[in-house]
Amino acid sequence: QRLVDETQAAFEQIAQSFDQVKDLADTPRGLVRITAPVAFARQQLVPRLPQFLRDCPEVRIELDMSDRLRSLGKEGFDLAIRHADAPPQTHVAWPLCKTETLLVATPGYLRRAPDLNEPSDLAAHNCLHYPRANESPAWSFQARASRASATAVTVQIGGSLAANNSESLRDAALAGLGIALLPDFTAQSHLQSGKLVQVLPKWRSVRAFAEHLYAIRPYSPQVPRTVALLVQHLRQSFAGGFEAAVANAR
Repeated sequence: QRLVDETQAAFEQIAQSFDQVKDLADTPRGLVRITAPVAFARQQLVPRLPQFLRDCPEVRIELDMSDRLRSLGKEGFDLAIRHADAPPQTHVAWPLCKTETLLVATPGYLRRAPDLNEPSDLAAHNCLHYPRANESPAWSFQARASRASATAVTVQIGGSLAANNSESLRDAALAGLGIALLPDFTAQSHLQSGKLVQVLPKWRSVRAFAEHLYAIRPYSPQVPRTVALLVQHLRQSFAGGFEAAVANAR
């Protein structure tokens, strides 16, 4: 039985090697199923897919836009885009870029609103925030000049609108309703245009959104070529991150 098991394992390795060689030789084709958060997919992922599909005309992409964490293996997804501090150890993960969380508002709102020089001043402002079940909303910050281990300053905030979608909060901020705490990829284009400006640029938001974007998939001995090519394309197109827009807004 031991000989049979060892022989079977050897044949499986050989078969896998042949599959890998065949995969490399073939034209990329087939369906790639991706899941990604709604706001990120709409703003950043979808605009980056057409070039890949032009380069690989026999590949099809099915995109699931959902803020619910999908079970990749059970639901048959080839790839997920995740905003996380660290990827799950049970998955293969490729880092795409770093992200940052920003306080933003329109210049018009800031002109007519109370002075804003320190995080504690936010208590006097209309803060557009994510809802927190059974908890008072609060934002936490560290001075950019301080060490990462420095104690964070937490401010209880309040506002006329709470929403569980960054695009909705951004659009409310664009309408001059108040100050929003957003991922940089949501605010990017409006920071570049000057419609939004960064608030409290000497302070860094903590405990709001994760600081890295990953492409992840369930662990397997072989990554399909179409998936590997798509990941390569995404890593190249996200390599610059969103820091340029942030730097220009400071």
